Amino acid sequence: MKIDDSNVTIMVADLDRSIRFYESIGLKLKQKWEDHYAMVSAQGITIGLHPSDMPVRGSGSLSIGFMTGSLKEGVSLLEKNQIAYHLREGKSGKYAHFEDPDKTILYFVEPMWEESP
Repeated sequence: MKIDDSNVTIMVADLDRSIRFYESIGLKLKQKWEDHYAMVSAQGITIGLHPSDMPVRGSGSLSIGFMTGSLKEGVSLLEKNQIAYHLREGKSGKYAHFEDPDKTILYFVEPMWEESP
């Protein structure tokens, strides 16, 4: 079997609010099926947004990272959109951690490693 594409689906309380949030941090709306499901994407990732009748509790031990060549630009985007964040620097890069409206853990990272070809 050949897998043609993939996505990570996040359960959300408010589909339109979530779409606006992900667009505000640089993802593009790829597809929307009325109020049932939507997909937002950026280079290398597609995130499905699925409305849920169940209480949304965040991502637990899952986090989604977005690699960037400029953490400064990512932080500016977060500040422009009044999204709370905290900075951290580790051996693998510089990070800005933040959450989406449903408490899914997200981060921008400026990696300090070279990517393989």
